[in-house]
Amino acid sequence: MGERPAAGGGKWVDVAPERLPRWLENFATRHGPYRAEGLTLIAEDGTSATLSAPPGAGPVSTLDALIREAQASRRLGLLLARKGAVAVGIADGPELITSKVDTHYVQGRTAAGGWSQQRFARRRDNQAKAAAADGAGIAGRILLPEVRALSAVVTGGDRSAVDAILASPTLRPVAALRADRLLDVPEPRHAVLVTAVAAARAVPILIRP
Repeated sequence: MGERPAAGGGKWVDVAPERLPRWLENFATRHGPYRAEGLTLIAEDGTSATLSAPPGAGPVSTLDALIREAQASRRLGLLLARKGAVAVGIADGPELITSKVDTHYVQGRTAAGGWSQQRFARRRDNQAKAAAADGAGIAGRILLPEVRALSAVVTGGDRSAVDAILASPTLRPVAALRADRLLDVPEPRHAVLVTAVAAARAVPILIRP
């Protein structure tokens, strides 16, 4: 279960669908009996927990419906990108069933100035464009053939790198399935992609005291 600070106070926790019933029991143990107002739980000590449906789940308005939807099996596409690295895969429920990881060299920034700076910037821009094109090609090979079976496409890493890949006209069907959340992941590798499956399926919960 991951945690991250929430804007405006409190924190977000990510709970695996299979662990939701146990998490709810623990929430009541820690904060006292709660009442449900839609998808927001108000505990006896005033702590609130607002649950959100995971990517690809259908619309829900009650806690029971959310648990059912979260635990239903779905196929998710994953696209992780940072600088010159990209990882693309498809998950069927908790299992990663196909994937491709690739790297493409993109120079870092430099403190040099003048014409050298401009030449460096052009070179770096060309490398970034080439990396985005390669990433789009990989995403197309992995995701496009299965796009009709995907409930959502979950992205992660650097937003600008992901945006550059999904800007390819051929990936419009993939981009149309893009979930709102961007996963915070390190440089994409196969192990990172495997871990991202759990994050993509998790139920985000906003907890405020």
